[in-house]
Amino acid sequence: MFLYLTTIGRRTGLPREIEIWFTERDGRFYVIAEHRQRANWVRNICADQKVDVRVGDRRFAARARVVEEDRELELAQSVKALSDAKYGWSDGLIVEIMPED
Repeated sequence: MFLYLTTIGRRTGLPREIEIWFTERDGRFYVIAEHRQRANWVRNICADQKVDVRVGDRRFAARARVVEEDRELELAQSVKALSDAKYGWSDGLIVEIMPED
């Protein structure tokens, strides 16, 4: 199963959807940007934290933010461990998605 993340294009103002692997922890979702700050969807989130999410049959509005690994080491380590266990991969920039419902 994938998470479908829709951001608003920082230049165009148009919705942009990506399909991405995810993990869950404490009611929040986490995705990892392999290309870190170079990923356009990460740049879009930095410009506007409001996102829409679809996971399976569930759709919801959310806020997304980049996890600051140096300040949130325990969270970053936990998310990377979850991703390693689920996908065998965790190298990249962590983005936290907090459902608004």
